[in-house]
Amino acid sequence: MTKNDLVLRAARRERTERTPVWLMRQAGRFDPEYRAIRQRNAMPLEAAFRTPELSAEISLLPKRFGVDAIIFFQDILTPLAPMGAEFLFRPGPVLETPIRTRRDVDALRSYDPADELPFVAETLRVVRESLDGELPLLGFAGAPLTLAFFMIEGCSPGTAPHRARAMMNDDPATFRLLLDRLADMTIDYLSMQIESGVDAVQLFESSAGLVTPFEYRAFAHPYQTKILSALAGRVPTILFAKSTSAVKLMASTGADVLSVGSCVDLEWERSRFGDRVAFQGNVDNHLVATGTPAEVVDATHACLRAGGGTGHILNLGHGLLKDTPVENVLSLIEACKTFAHENATPRAVEA
Repeated sequence: MTKNDLVLRAARRERTERTPVWLMRQAGRFDPEYRAIRQRNAMPLEAAFRTPELSAEISLLPKRFGVDAIIFFQDILTPLAPMGAEFLFRPGPVLETPIRTRRDVDALRSYDPADELPFVAETLRVVRESLDGELPLLGFAGAPLTLAFFMIEGCSPGTAPHRARAMMNDDPATFRLLLDRLADMTIDYLSMQIESGVDAVQLFESSAGLVTPFEYRAFAHPYQTKILSALAGRVPTILFAKSTSAVKLMASTGADVLSVGSCVDLEWERSRFGDRVAFQGNVDNHLVATGTPAEVVDATHACLRAGGGTGHILNLGHGLLKDTPVENVLSLIEACKTFAHENATPRAVEA
């Protein structure tokens, strides 16, 4: 049993005493404690991911801010290494030999995550033991389109993934083969996380905004659906698609929760699909980084009103930016926790 199960209840579209909150990249570079830990443990980022005690320590940092869930510290590129596509961080992710041809795709290995990624399961074990049921633990993975863009570009795809788009449009058979391989791997990877005790999982389609609506329908949606269908009924599933308004397609994947960006009208989409899915989001992460605490509070309250108080998890449109003031993060969390919806269940009275 989880003492604070607000995120899990909201994911099931149950009424809660308040809207729960957690933040993408809540354990990251904006936090001076994170930077201090990284400075004390001078190692490449990929080594930090493979060090369970360190990864667990970083995962737990946001607990002091009052978030309602912990997402474990890792990278979406981690499960690519055993396939034969290991990214090194110098400081951004770099793949020495990008995936460019059918031969490259055929050479990718299938593997058992329990055998090849034991540090992930160990990190989850350490975090769970530290939480001792206090908060839910979230697992995650990158969606196939997003992973493929990284692998083909050999680095972060940025805003103009020319090589990835060339394969997608000029050699769609090879591109689809790569997506299928990645979908199968992701099912196994998330299944291992579920078996290791995570309470919910999020699928990150971080490159959704880099493709056209037609390309999203053809090359993102089917593989999201394949993964989420395979996990259905095990734990709540969250689909995040950055900078896209394809909410109808997102809702048809079988995800329990749709994490939408600030480009989406949350109130409108909730009126269309709120009887089928919960929603997560969607405060503008740039506003949280550059606005005043008062502006952050106003944006948070507006998002909470749009979320309606039922089936809504407060989060950002994307991850916290590295220059975000801690004061703004605390303002957002406090604004969420003190906001009262008319249809909320009564708050529990502490003895």
